[in-house]
Amino acid sequence: MNIFDNRYFVIPVIAWAIAQTLKVIIELLINREFNAHRFVGSGGMPSSHSALVMGLTTTLAIDLGWNDPITAVAFIFALVVMYDAAGVRRAAGKQAKILNLIISELQQGNKLVDEKEKLKELLGHTPVEVIAGALLGFLVPYLF
Repeated sequence: MNIFDNRYFVIPVIAWAIAQTLKVIIELLINREFNAHRFVGSGGMPSSHSALVMGLTTTLAIDLGWNDPITAVAFIFALVVMYDAAGVRRAAGKQAKILNLIISELQQGNKLVDEKEKLKELLGHTPVEVIAGALLGFLVPYLF
């Protein structure tokens, strides 16, 4: 048996992949632009982190029950990941946006930093993005 035969790996990864694909589709619909980076990038709707951890938690709950200690551990882990996605990582993204604006204004034609070195702004998620990802992660195990 290998990792790809393990439903506790495969189903959460499917939930993650669906979330990442939805990000590309949503960006295409909203901005009329295909952005392949959205397949692997963080941030955006829905949260693939939330889909992944809730996919794992729900798969465990289906097999072991919601009252099983392993399911409880996975659910606590999921809550921490989702809190981080909507809290710490979102705040870091806002700070990156402000710092990029300051750097841009300071440059005024002078190259203080290389454009490639800009801070990544899309790090975290809004609460709605986290909830959408969690719902996706909750539903995918029931489809498989």
